[in-house]
Amino acid sequence: MTAPLRIAVLARDLDHPLLAAVGELLAAAGHLMVPAGPEPDADLLLLKARGPADLRLARRYEALGRPVLNPADATGFCQDRVAMEQRARAAGLPFAPTVATGVLGELAWHGPVVVKSRRSRKEDLVARVETPAQWAEVAARWPGEPVLTQRPVPGDGWDRKIWVVAGTVFAEQRRSELDPHAPDRRPWTPDPVERALALAAGPAYGLQVYGVDLLPGPDGPVAVDVNAFPGIRHQPGAPEALTALVLRTLNR
Repeated sequence: MTAPLRIAVLARDLDHPLLAAVGELLAAAGHLMVPAGPEPDADLLLLKARGPADLRLARRYEALGRPVLNPADATGFCQDRVAMEQRARAAGLPFAPTVATGVLGELAWHGPVVVKSRRSRKEDLVARVETPAQWAEVAARWPGEPVLTQRPVPGDGWDRKIWVVAGTVFAEQRRSELDPHAPDRRPWTPDPVERALALAAGPAYGLQVYGVDLLPGPDGPVAVDVNAFPGIRHQPGAPEALTALVLRTLNR
């Protein structure tokens, strides 16, 4: 009889619906999903957290030859939004261009921009700034924050969200976080160009579970962010795809 597998999870929210559903599917197959402890004591690590201690533990798993989804280096890389854009361009992927970088409190107003924390993390800064007064207000709240700025990409108020799990694509549109209205969501099917852009991001960044945020630019879709191991909520089939990836990675 094949021994059951132990799948460790590093995440801020262990009760996240995606993880909970994957845990149920693994349990039905005779395997166990557990919170990651301080030592690499499982067969595989699901790396949904991105803090320094999380990445250190993930690298210890990798040093022992145990798989990590996504790899620690790829997860850490996607926290630097400037490096993210540079790699996208090197891979031929259309990406919203950076206008300026620096410490927010030291940057001068340079026209309507989207300003973002350079380091992607929970509750970071992402804001559309249209006037010098708005810029001064944001800078006063985040004076020491390392940021980048991008020119706003013309859109229709809806962000295109694409999530990929080992080549399986899930998608929807969500009301832009930069829109003053309350968030909303609606079904959406990417066209072939949008789908190809999202699938190409995986090899470019070394990710198997990831999200790509797109906007409909004047010359075609433009990526504005890439996220390692997003939540992928409300997507039928996503837990099954992630469970299959785990078992396939462990050859089960």
